[in-house]
Amino acid sequence: MARSKTVPPPANITRAIAVLRGQRVILDAELAALYGVTTKRLNEQVKRNQDRFPGDFMFRLTGAETATLNRSHFATGSQKHRDPRFPPFAFTEHGAIMAATVLNSPRAVEMSLYVVRAFVQLREILGSNKELARRLDQLEARIEKKLATHDEAIAAMLSAIRELMNPPPPKRRGIGFTADLTDKS
Repeated sequence: MARSKTVPPPANITRAIAVLRGQRVILDAELAALYGVTTKRLNEQVKRNQDRFPGDFMFRLTGAETATLNRSHFATGSQKHRDPRFPPFAFTEHGAIMAATVLNSPRAVEMSLYVVRAFVQLREILGSNKELARRLDQLEARIEKKLATHDEAIAAMLSAIRELMNPPPPKRRGIGFTADLTDKS
């Protein structure tokens, strides 16, 4: 299938994906824009098909989460005009696919493929970052172990140098004849 000129690449869709409650999600306004419908239309279809959207597919944001998103770079222009009584919905990868099926428009079907690819791309990026973080932790542990042994060796050398700088006073024999027979020096 050839990519149409209005279809953004998965990298652009990846920017719209946020992490909330430990899950990667895309907000309803972003998803509606990708699928070529209004946010109101998307939310209407979701409400009509609530049984298709369990809690692991979609959830409504809390007021604190909405405020945090409005201050972050993930906020969209449509968030400014939203009724504050109704915080946005957040769709997980499976919820975004399910939204395409309930919308059932050609654009939604086409875009669902790109949304899935964006989630997969993000998963791969995060997976490679985890491997990199694990390797960095291993390297840091090895360096700390070596530094600890080096620090101990340097401390021992400094201690030996200090002892050499302050030699003990020499033992002196008294002047003249002494009858101390126990001193063998």
